Amino acid sequence: MTVVREAVVDHNELVARNVRRLRREQGISIGELARRSGLSKQTLSKVEQGEGNPTVDTLAALGKALDVAPRQLLTEWGSAVYVQRQGDAAWEERGGWSERMLDQTYGSGYVHTLVMRLERGKAGGPVPGHTLGALHHVYVISGRLRTGPIDDQVELSAGDFARFPGDVPHQHVCLTDRVVLHVTTTIPQARQFGAPR
Repeated sequence: MTVVREAVVDHNELVARNVRRLRREQGISIGELARRSGLSKQTLSKVEQGEGNPTVDTLAALGKALDVAPRQLLTEWGSAVYVQRQGDAAWEERGGWSERMLDQTYGSGYVHTLVMRLERGKAGGPVPGHTLGALHHVYVISGRLRTGPIDDQVELSAGDFARFPGDVPHQHVCLTDRVVLHVTTTIPQARQFGAPR
């Protein structure tokens, strides 16, 4: 399995991902975040690339500027994009058939599964985010596409698999004449995240 954006990361990468996501969701530039936080653009750039080692004061300034508690910058608030390429897939023999594990999800909620066909030039625009905690699991049967959150899309070919957050605006863009996908969407019945009570 190849993980393009791994779900288990160090704390610097977790802070980087949260700062990038919160800044983009609020539609503010690094320059504006620098103004609000009192931090330099260079410092913010390092933080967003996971290269900085932010101090408690830096986390406090970022939290205030992004209107979240500093501890939220150290909490996994979504799911990273995960990609499994066909060439790296592991097949397991099961006495009469072979299985390829794509992904596992836990918890209770709703699961929608479907086969989707897209044609070049006919796809709609971005899809608004679904319920908080929703995930899309996409397996490409044939063709090629670009898919994922608007700010974090990946290109997939036949046999590739990706999982990405469905609770943010996302899009499927057909890159060949036609692409056929198997899509499973998991939607939590109860909120997975939220402010402490």
